[in-house]
Amino acid sequence: MIVKTLLAAIVAGLIAGVFMTAAQEMRVVPLILHAEEYEGETPAADQPATQDPAAAGHDQHSSLSGTSPVGELLSALSPVTPAYAHEHEGEHEEGGIMFGLSRFSGTLLANLVTGAGFSLLLAGVSLVIGYPITLANGALWGACGWLAVHLLPAIGLPPELPGFPAAELGDRQVWWAATVLFSAAGLYLLALRRELVAKIAGLVLIAAPQFYGAPQPLDISSNVPAVLGAEFAVAALATTLAFWLVLGVVSGFINDRFVKAR
Repeated sequence: MIVKTLLAAIVAGLIAGVFMTAAQEMRVVPLILHAEEYEGETPAADQPATQDPAAAGHDQHSSLSGTSPVGELLSALSPVTPAYAHEHEGEHEEGGIMFGLSRFSGTLLANLVTGAGFSLLLAGVSLVIGYPITLANGALWGACGWLAVHLLPAIGLPPELPGFPAAELGDRQVWWAATVLFSAAGLYLLALRRELVAKIAGLVLIAAPQFYGAPQPLDISSNVPAVLGAEFAVAALATTLAFWLVLGVVSGFINDRFVKAR
């Protein structure tokens, strides 16, 4: 039963990864390419006075520059995959930017791996807490995953375009990972526990990282227009929401149709 559940999770993750790639191609990637046109330019003198410090979250370039295993793992969980983080980087290299693959193929591969990983994570959590993923509650599972991994961390560290300033990579990674863990635990207490004390504890866990505050850069100047950054953040969060909903619904369908039926 456990093996079938995990296999079903992998299949659902692969399907969601393909969907994620298509969604990024339509909306997220064009914004990244547009933002990269501003790279290398000198920020306008009045830019620091107009940019909101809250918009200085985790910079995509900085996230990809980490050399530690933790840094590489957290970079892979970004709403935008590494294959599209730098438009011109590696174009001179033979055979593409990722194991000799083309840019699109590299992004597809990264999304397949990420989708399978998140799907296995959801399946593992469902087995541990004894609350199976079904077609009826699959969307709820997906929504909770999106809240914990993307939306709640994005309050302090919103998705960032190339060229945006950012705090130290290690500080951002620690805050992001802690926020995901606290948010996931808080959502579990709010959604599945009926005790009043548990629900209050859940709210406290969700709010704690936000009250502590995400690390912010000292210099917030950027030559990338703020409106483009805001548009990208909305597009990235909307894309990941669709990804998680597809992941939850497909996981529930496969579990109902193939796992429970046997």
